[in-house]
Amino acid sequence: MPQHAVGDKRFTSVAQLLSSSAVPAAENGLEHGPRGSRASPCSERAAVQSPLDPCSQPLCQRQAEKHSCQAAPTVQYVSAGPEDAACGWQGFAPECLQVFNTPKGFLLFLCAASFLQGMTVNGFINTVITSIERRYDLHSYQSGLIASSYDIAACLCLTFVSYFGGSGHKPRWLGWGVLVLGAGSLVFALPHFISGRYEVERDEEVGTCPANRSTMCMDSISDLAHYRLVFMLGQFLHGMGATPLYTLGVTYLDENVKSSYSPVYIAIFYTAAILGPAAGYLIGGTMLNVYVEVGQRTHLTPESPLWVGAWWIGFLGAGVAALLVAVPILGYPQQLPGSQRYVVMRAAETQQLKDHSHKTASNPAFGRTVRDLPLSIWLLLKNPTFILLCLAGATEATLVASMSTFGPKFFEAQFSLSASEAASLFGYLVVPAGGGGTLLGGFLVNRFKLRGPGIIRFCLLCTLTSLLAFLVFFTHCPNVPMAGVTTGYTRSLQPEGYLNLTAACNAHCSCSPEHYSPVCDSNNTMYYSPCHAGCQHTDPASPKVYQGCSCVPTSLGNATAGKCTSSCQRKPLLLVLVFVVIIFTFLSSIPALTATLRCVCDQQRSFALGIQWIVVRTLGSIPGPIAFGWVIDKACLLWQDQCGHQGSCFVYQNAAMSRYMLVVGLAYKVLGFLFFATAYFLYKPPSGSSGGLEPSLPSQSSASESPTDLQCQRDV
Repeated sequence: MPQHAVGDKRFTSVAQLLSSSAVPAAENGLEHGPRGSRASPCSERAAVQSPLDPCSQPLCQRQAEKHSCQAAPTVQYVSAGPEDAACGWQGFAPECLQVFNTPKGFLLFLCAASFLQGMTVNGFINTVITSIERRYDLHSYQSGLIASSYDIAACLCLTFVSYFGGSGHKPRWLGWGVLVLGAGSLVFALPHFISGRYEVERDEEVGTCPANRSTMCMDSISDLAHYRLVFMLGQFLHGMGATPLYTLGVTYLDENVKSSYSPVYIAIFYTAAILGPAAGYLIGGTMLNVYVEVGQRTHLTPESPLWVGAWWIGFLGAGVAALLVAVPILGYPQQLPGSQRYVVMRAAETQQLKDHSHKTASNPAFGRTVRDLPLSIWLLLKNPTFILLCLAGATEATLVASMSTFGPKFFEAQFSLSASEAASLFGYLVVPAGGGGTLLGGFLVNRFKLRGPGIIRFCLLCTLTSLLAFLVFFTHCPNVPMAGVTTGYTRSLQPEGYLNLTAACNAHCSCSPEHYSPVCDSNNTMYYSPCHAGCQHTDPASPKVYQGCSCVPTSLGNATAGKCTSSCQRKPLLLVLVFVVIIFTFLSSIPALTATLRCVCDQQRSFALGIQWIVVRTLGSIPGPIAFGWVIDKACLLWQDQCGHQGSCFVYQNAAMSRYMLVVGLAYKVLGFLFFATAYFLYKPPSGSSGGLEPSLPSQSSASESPTDLQCQRDV
């Protein structure tokens, strides 16, 4: 009968074992008797019984007995340990390194790599992008293209890396990927060293009435803008290097740990990736308080519009750290010692498709050549559970990417905060909610021993809870009164959509619309700039206080630099429910990933994750923020005026902003719920699987006594 192996390595055939009785047991790694004795094949096989064999008979049985159980599928353990399971580089494998040759040791270095990736790509990039725009005269669409280069590179490389890396030496693919990631960080910092020193003229005070300087509009593009190509190359290398991390890294962990522990290991790995951006924001923000030309004295301060911080230091440090982390990862073996005893456990959880296409994919020779690529893609496309989980992941990725991008902007508009205050507040929510939700999701799957259908039910519950919490966007904080935008200069009602920044009190000031510098009076009314408030000069004792403001209807006529504070009483409710949305969104991430690994065959898991990441990026993380940004822009009341051209939005209508986010967010949440629900009903649990599978497997101690691993072979 044809044999279909379950695993990534070729298995020793039964015929070879039956004909090898003359070989000493020590050579086969099956010696269990006294030293010097030679065990027969029957005695060797009797030591390890198959947990799925309905007849519970040894491999060497009489012909009459064998015919009685041929009709039932059996899972048998066969000795076929990896040739080299030591940790080292080529022939250099010192004994002191073997203490790290465990799943926990590999997890340590893999977490370090994911932490660096998250800190660099999702932390440093988002923190320093404004400084890079100012330093190299870039437009917003150019900086957006720099950020998108990462996802473009990942989409181009995912199919190749996940397909060939899935059947290859995964730690080597991972190690080289981290090396490329580190090289990308070094390339990203390169423009600082080759573009010359940053020189600026003294910043003149502008903004009071009458306006003392006009803005010069220049349409010419500086030569510095060409450095955007170097930044794009660095981001492209970041995308290439990070591709193996979330495909091959996840499957390597899943292959080398007990199936019930796999969600915990993967959750720890993803938690490190989530904590990375938090460190990136913290370190990157600190470095921006240091002048870009380290050691050079300057008259500028961090509050100056011309200030450029030391954006490059973080990339330099992250690049060197990634090169160091890649070295130990390259030394790990293709399979960790003792990992083969978990093969049958994964096989018992893999869903069985009606057309039995899993038999083809479970062939150990499948997926090693380009000729198998079309069939591999076709097998995944015929797997409805896998496709639905990919679509559900895309909807969740859309919300995660969009909330990460526009969450601080939502807080800034609703609570009338500065950009730094809004980013810090959002970070305080995301770090515990995102990191805690990811780690808790993996823990709960392990704690309650959830399997395929149970995991998808758990995802359904999390999606439903976050969907209900998303109704928080029904409420909003009222806009702070702004003269000429939301209210008139004489405290009269302002028609919606009607803007008039000029009034009788500031008509003589000839204020420029290019200078947006909000000030607030004692009545908590905000003005576009000191000039638009009719302020004549600053207080010598307090430069942030403007005096002689003709538009301020008080006896003092003073205004303070900055936005007015919001006294929104709904702020605690908004923060709590946004926290619930974030934590339950991340709570389902690891269970959904585990369900994906369980609905495809062993040979296709890495490739399946690669295809899933392509779907998630192309349908979720790339177009999602664009769609959300387009919808949020519909709520803009006041646009920036850049020499007659529309710039970014200064003031949003809070009610419309909440309403638009509610509509789009609910639409994606409902789609995700429907995808998970359909996947649950279409999931086909493995036939003949038993809840007592794990106890009948060889124990850790018995596996460690034998120098070889155990592999599983299924009779079909």
